[in-house]
Amino acid sequence: MPGTELFGAEERKEIEDVLSTGIMFRFNHDAQRNNIWKAKDFEAEAKKITNAKYALAVSNGSAAIMAALAAAGIGAGDEVICPPFTYIATIEAILFLGGLPVFAEINETLCLSAEGIEKAITTKTKAVCLVHMCGGNANMDEIMALVNKHNLILVEDAGQAFSASYKGTYTGLFGKAGAYSFDFFKIATAGEGGIFVTNDEATYKLADSFCDHGHDHIGNNRGMENHPIIGFNYRISELHAAVGAAQTRKVPEIRRKNLLNKKFMQQKLAHLPGVGFAKLGDDNGDSGTFLNILMDEPEMAKRVVDELNKAGVGGFNYWFTNMYHFINQWNHIKELKTASKLAIHVIGAPQDYKNLELPKTQNVVGRLISFGIYCNWTEEKMTELADKISACVNKALQPA
Repeated sequence: MPGTELFGAEERKEIEDVLSTGIMFRFNHDAQRNNIWKAKDFEAEAKKITNAKYALAVSNGSAAIMAALAAAGIGAGDEVICPPFTYIATIEAILFLGGLPVFAEINETLCLSAEGIEKAITTKTKAVCLVHMCGGNANMDEIMALVNKHNLILVEDAGQAFSASYKGTYTGLFGKAGAYSFDFFKIATAGEGGIFVTNDEATYKLADSFCDHGHDHIGNNRGMENHPIIGFNYRISELHAAVGAAQTRKVPEIRRKNLLNKKFMQQKLAHLPGVGFAKLGDDNGDSGTFLNILMDEPEMAKRVVDELNKAGVGGFNYWFTNMYHFINQWNHIKELKTASKLAIHVIGAPQDYKNLELPKTQNVVGRLISFGIYCNWTEEKMTELADKISACVNKALQPA
């Protein structure tokens, strides 16, 4: 995990700044905080990397995508096209806002395809929630052409793709709003944290209020602030933001090392029979956080995974059987099991979630084996891992 590999004096110094004032709340208390504003610092560092006009630090990536959808106007009864391969928070956010998920096909970018989106569009479609999976990027030219053609709202969940870009524009900034995650497993971590981004001022102001009980954050007396909308509490603490700010400053160097290590591993494995790699919308915009191996066939991938497990090789995900990233295991979504009634229970689901036909997605995810890239890998460590993967692939290819 790149961010956590580099915990050190920088993070401790940022935390000590906060502790020296005792102000862990991100708003107000100007006199006591000695001009220490870590949430603002975190937001500024995110804007430096992404060139976003507006950034809002929130409690986690799930809150960030919730805010992005809400500020983009997604609500009760709105059909939202989304991928069946994503962290479950994407789908939860749509449901909790009253939206209706419509699942569409992905392609070998591991993201929604323009073809898949177009086939899922109905007269009731309001938005597309595009997820940039496993550190990469989608084919944005094709997708934007389709979004504009049908006058749809685009919201991007780039939780796994902070610092990834497509032809010079960073993931999260093609549509109305975007979201990044800074949890413990991302390219940079705040422990728990997220960043909402947009280039639209009105959308930013809605998110800013939505994430703090509707406060407008005007003036220096919190108890007398106005509330232009109803909101909830998705605030980040100054302690988490302090870690996030220090970590985000390290992202350019982390990404540089990630890409070198990913290239090394791909070169080591490219000769193997049956082995390919996931595609990117733009090769130059990769964040380098995942080595995404695509075997020729799902059955071959399953055999390789079995051999990797037998050999005790760790650090990989076989998403096809993952409990919280792929729809095959989302029985609670298919059966709409919730603590309380949601809009979808009243309006009805737009698809039969128990009997979806997504053959391209099933094929791609069935073939996919993802290894997390570590920025501090040595050449010796990478060679050792590549040799183990090679041995497992070759063994899986042997006749039974």
